[in-house]
Amino acid sequence: MPLSEAFARGDAPASESYEDLYENAPCGYLSVGADGRVARANLTFAAWAGYQRDELAGRRFSDLLNIAGKIFFETHVAPLLRMQGFFDEFAIDLITSDGSRLPAIANARERRGADGHLRFIRLTIIRATDRRRFERNLIDARKESDHLRIALEENLRQERNNAELREQFIAVLGHDLRNPLASISGGARLMLKAKSTADAARIEAMMQTSVTRMAKMIDSVMDLARGRLGGGIPISKSVIAIEPVLDQVVAELAAAHPDKVIEVNFEIEKPIFCDGLRMAQLFSNLLANAINHGAEHHPIRVNAKANDKEFILSVANTGNPISDDTKARLFLPFCRGPDHGPAEGLGLGLYIASEIAKAHSGDLEVTSSDLETRFTFSMKSQNR
Repeated sequence: MPLSEAFARGDAPASESYEDLYENAPCGYLSVGADGRVARANLTFAAWAGYQRDELAGRRFSDLLNIAGKIFFETHVAPLLRMQGFFDEFAIDLITSDGSRLPAIANARERRGADGHLRFIRLTIIRATDRRRFERNLIDARKESDHLRIALEENLRQERNNAELREQFIAVLGHDLRNPLASISGGARLMLKAKSTADAARIEAMMQTSVTRMAKMIDSVMDLARGRLGGGIPISKSVIAIEPVLDQVVAELAAAHPDKVIEVNFEIEKPIFCDGLRMAQLFSNLLANAINHGAEHHPIRVNAKANDKEFILSVANTGNPISDDTKARLFLPFCRGPDHGPAEGLGLGLYIASEIAKAHSGDLEVTSSDLETRFTFSMKSQNR
């Protein structure tokens, strides 16, 4: 006789009866009434939840859920049950009698009467501790993989940037150091042929100028290395009178470029807390850039203001405006305009100026139009 007929006749062994199949099924069964209370639970679910089966009857089903489970059931499961009468394979966390969490996967079905009113919600509960742990491990592994991928992409991008920087460094340094070296070499040969002390002094001055240019290039390269290796350019701050520092820079560059007019307007009300040598370097780079790129027969305008709130230093010149493409790269190493000349150095001046600004927790910005190009450094005043 087929087993189904034996069940129907009631002749099946006790271990294979419908009651035994319900009570000791390899999954949990729950019937929840329209009032939200447990009407019946099988022994399997009761054992998993740590209750006697009779202890579950009449208990609110929501009391068996953690906070997240309650919210999920009310906002997702219940509305879909009302709409379609079932909801399959949703993850939910149950709370056992000792307060521990029981991860589970559930299927739910509504049972309605002939009048259409809800009689029961029947749930099949499958314990999913291992499955949820496996899913969590998969999620964690994916996150770790994503982090590793992002790190590898960042390392690759950094390596490409470093490779590009090395190529630029070798090309530019080799090109720009060759000129002063050639000048020194030529000067040395001329010194051997000098016929008077005056000639020798003139040649020596020329060679000294080349040495000074090379020293500035080497200093710039060292600053570049410090900035790129992390930590930025080192500074040593103290409270100083900034106006004499600015005056000295103006005097030096005015002497080197006697054909240029530099208009100065200082409103310095108090000393500022900064690295005086680095601030002079920043200002010198900005002023030299304005002299090199400013229109002939037009003055360079320098403004500085220091008060209790801030220190602002700006350098402006007339001339061709900076293109948007160049402006985007302006503070990067080795950025030089298409019309740069051999005397402009390595193209590190604005990069180093921006690094000095960062080291002072300040900002270095540029605006450029047909009327003027202006670089502005600003920082908040500090006592120490």
